[in-house]
Amino acid sequence: MKTTFFGQSTFMIETGGKKLLFDPFITPNPMAKDIDINSLKPDYILVSHGHGDHVADLIAIQKSSDAIIICIAEIANWLGKHGINNAHGMNIGGGFNFDFGRVKMVNAIHSSTLPDGSPGGNPAGFVIYADGKTIYYAGDTALTYDMKLLADENLDWAYLPIGDNYTMGVDDAIKATDFINCKNVIGMHYDTFSVIVIDKEEAEQKFIKAGINIKLPGIGESLEL
Repeated sequence: MKTTFFGQSTFMIETGGKKLLFDPFITPNPMAKDIDINSLKPDYILVSHGHGDHVADLIAIQKSSDAIIICIAEIANWLGKHGINNAHGMNIGGGFNFDFGRVKMVNAIHSSTLPDGSPGGNPAGFVIYADGKTIYYAGDTALTYDMKLLADENLDWAYLPIGDNYTMGVDDAIKATDFINCKNVIGMHYDTFSVIVIDKEEAEQKFIKAGINIKLPGIGESLEL
C-alpha cells in the first residue's frame, strides 16, 4: 500500500490495484503548482466535507477519471445537481464494501458548506480497511472523545490535521494518538494558509518526544504504509 501527498489534505492511497484520492485541493494551492490533476486518474475520490480547500478540484478530477465519489449524502445530492451521478452517499457510522476494501464513515467536529453556499451535511472522517491494513483519515476535526471509539480498530496509520486554527493543532493531535491507539501518523492541513503555518521541526520533535512515528511528506512524495 502506497500513499502520495499532494498538499493540504490531499492524498492518494494505492491499494489492491485501485487509486483512492482524498479531498482534492490542488490547482488553487500554489504549493502544489507542479501537480497535473489530469494525470491522477483515481478510481475513487473520498470527500470529508464541503469546504473549498477539500473539493476545489473534485468535479474536474471526477470528469477526467470517471471516479466514484464517496461522501456524505448531502454532498452526493449536490453533485447530482451538477450532473455527477457517480457518487456513493454515506452517513456517520455507516460502512460499505467496495472492490478495494471497506470504508466506514466516522464523526468529525468541524463545519461543512459547499463553495456555492449549499449545505454540505456533516463533516466526516473515514476508516479504510484494505490490503490487510486499517487506515484512519480524520478529515478536518477538533480533538473529540468520539476518537476513543477507534481504539479497538488496531489502526496501522492515522492521517491527522495539525495546523491549528481551523482544526486541532499539534498538541491535540498528539492527544488524539492516545484516543485512537495509533502511533503512526501522517500530518496534514498545515502551511497552506498563513494562519495554519507551523514550525515543522518543532512539531516533529513534539511527536517524537511523545513516542510517535510522524511523517510530514513533501508535495509529490510517496510513502509505503
